[in-house]
Amino acid sequence: MVFPTHIVSAGGIVEDGTGNILLVKAHDDGWVYPGGITEIGENLIDGVIREIKEESGIDATVSHLISVVSNTAIHKWYDGETDVPTKVMFDFVCKAVGGELATSNETSECRWVPKGNVLDWITLPGIRKRYEAYLNFNGSVNYMEYVTASTTEFNVKLQRNV
Repeated sequence: MVFPTHIVSAGGIVEDGTGNILLVKAHDDGWVYPGGITEIGENLIDGVIREIKEESGIDATVSHLISVVSNTAIHKWYDGETDVPTKVMFDFVCKAVGGELATSNETSECRWVPKGNVLDWITLPGIRKRYEAYLNFNGSVNYMEYVTASTTEFNVKLQRNV
């Protein structure tokens, strides 16, 4: 039997308690909210907390799940050669509980941005759509499937609340 290959990742929309959202500037993707691929043996909550700390210096706790997102396109990694398989992404609302803003080997800048202005900073269509799910959260988890042919080509195949 051949098992399917999926990348599992977790993203954290971190609130500071005063109306601001944490954004990090990734070297390859511009401004995004923190997150990334979970490590072998790591659960989603530990993974998103680790990613937030690594990418921004901020300590956070997880509040609730807002989205489950699949990118079902197979596309090329940043090296232009490696195929990236289906990604399954879990987005959580998180609360900042400590730490200080700091960059990492994955980020060149990090900052707090007013919640209503975040979309002025985020340019990647998939990240924008996922942040919109946060803005429109009504208590039901958003499920979305999309495909990407490149960092600018983006097509939503399915979106609904579950």
